[in-house]
Order: sequence, then structure tokens, then C-alpha cells
Amino acid sequence: MSALFQPFTLKSITLRNRIAVPPMCQYSATDGLVGDWHLAHYASMARGGAGLVIVEATAVSPEGRITPGCAGIWSDDLAQAFKPIVQSIKAAGSVPGIQIGHAGRKASANRPWEGDDHIEENDARGWETIAPSAIAFGPGLKKQPRAMTLEDIARVRQDFVDAAKRARDIGFEWLELHFAHGYLAQSFFSAESNRREDIYGGSAENRGRFLLETLKSVREVWPENLPLTLRFGVLEFDGRDEQTLVESIELTRQFKSAGLDMLSVSIGFSTPAAKIPWGTAFMGPIAERVRREAGIPVSSAWGFGYPAVAEQTVRDEQLDVVMVGKAHLANPHWSYAAAKELGVERASWKLPAPYAHWLERY
Repeated sequence: MSALFQPFTLKSITLRNRIAVPPMCQYSATDGLVGDWHLAHYASMARGGAGLVIVEATAVSPEGRITPGCAGIWSDDLAQAFKPIVQSIKAAGSVPGIQIGHAGRKASANRPWEGDDHIEENDARGWETIAPSAIAFGPGLKKQPRAMTLEDIARVRQDFVDAAKRARDIGFEWLELHFAHGYLAQSFFSAESNRREDIYGGSAENRGRFLLETLKSVREVWPENLPLTLRFGVLEFDGRDEQTLVESIELTRQFKSAGLDMLSVSIGFSTPAAKIPWGTAFMGPIAERVRREAGIPVSSAWGFGYPAVAEQTVRDEQLDVVMVGKAHLANPHWSYAAAKELGVERASWKLPAPYAHWLERY
């Protein structure tokens, strides 16, 4: 019996299998507003059989966008545009999730196919960026952010809360906070980007304070019966990985105590000097350590897009849910194909009934 195709229950939500489509930015929104492309894209991901579909990183404020083409949920009108997407994911049998975040010093960037660098200062499309400290990221993203005041910190924390409320009210059933990839929350935790001398800087406890406070604030408004998760860069591959991982696991324990239900184990991406050992399922052992030492369910991405690899990762209890990204872009029915490859009996049952009918009958 396939481990990958066993249901997974978290709070009141049961995924039909252990496969998730992770957040993948489409850079196709207009002033934060999602449209027809997003509807077609997410509907195709869901009807392919994945248990969970998480909508791309969605900004909690205009300044929190990575690029001018990024999705947003900082107003009720923007939130309402997600409703057809939520409904299409549910109609196809998947659980609809959304990732909310703030890009911090990596904001105000060109879309990847237009340069993937900061928008020039004299370009009207750009905006001021903020971060815990006034330190630019590095090559390509050289724009120096403004160091956040305590008032800025309180405002952004409230932006996360308001975004979570909107996501709740339009029917999302799974919430992920984006605390990874060198964006705002990660840049608070990373000593590479946080040189503050107040209660939000210095020790690991202080550097994790913004993350923990934001999680606690969101927990107060997100329904207790629905999963609250976050994506977090637990190491940087910068030569200090054991220390960073120990600090990250301790913070994850605090996240769990504050009401976190699951952690998506990721990389910090806080320094361009990182030497990441890209390879098949390379994050699996790291995620397993977090799972074991923090005592929390985990997921992870990168290099799991091979059915046998995804199956073994779940069977070996490295991951509870496998994030399969690029493979789903190449084949939205990856889950169905994986089920067939793994010998799941009548794999088409994992698809919506109209598809299953034709695939079983002929």
C-alpha cells in the first residue's frame, strides 16, 4: 500500500493524499489583483489529484510584494477576487491553501523574466523597501532598505493579521505564513540581515521575536479547527549550518507552543554567498531532524518530483506531506501519474469523477 497516497489529517482538514502543490509565484497580477490566469492555473493543479493546493506568496501590503506582478490580499476587493479560485480548488477535491507574506528588502523587484533585479530608483513602478536593518541583499538586489521602526513592526504584524482574516472569510482552509527565503520575517531571524540593537536584534531569541509575535497574533484570528502552518528557512548553507539549525529548531518548538500546526522546512536564502547542495530530495534528512526534535509535522520541497522518491520520503517518515512544484507545472496530473507508477489500485479514483469515469471505462 502506497504511503504517499494515504490520507493526512491536520486539525479538521483531511487531505486525500500526502501530495501538495506548493506556492509558486505567477507574477501575473495587476496591482495585486488575481485574474483569469490564476483561476485556470490553480484549477488545473487541483483537478490533477493533489491533496493540497497552496496559492502563491500573496502580499499583506502593497510594499510587501516581490514584484509589481505579485498577488495581494491587503484589501477586501483583492480578497474577493480569490473566491472563484478557492471554489475551483474545492470543486476538484483538493484543499485550498494560501501563503501570505512580506518581501522586505527583496521587494520592488522586476519579474524574473524581466531581470529579476531591483527596479531602478527613477522607475515609477518601484517603491521603498523596508527591513530590520538598512542592509541590501547583494548582487542584483542592491537597493538599500529602510530600517524598520517599532511602529513599522507593529503595522506589518497587523497587516498579517488582517490578511489572515480575509483569507479565512473567503474560504481558504489552510494558511501558510511565509517566514523563509530572505523575505521580511526570515531577514529578522538571520544574523546576515539583522543588525538591530533593540529587542528585535542580537540574540536568537530577539531575532525570532517578530516571527513569534506575528504567529501568535495570526493564531488569535485564524480558526482553531483549521491548519496554521509556516514556511521557514532553518539553515542557510553558509558554513554556520549546525548553529543555525539548532536555533531554528528551538524557535520551531516555540512556534508549536504558540499554536503552529505544521512547518514547511526550507532554506533561508539570506545571503547570495550560500552554497546550496541542490539534489534529489536533499532537504529530506534536514526536515526529518526538525520533525523529530521539534515534534511537529513537516513538509518540504525541491527534488521530490519523482514518484518513487516522494513515496520513500513519506515511508521513511522524513516528511508528512511532500511539496511537488515544478513537476506539477510540467504535468498538472502528476499525482495521477504517480499513483499509476506506484501501483495504486484504480488510480483514477484520485481524480474528479468525470475524469475517473472515462479513464476507467475505456
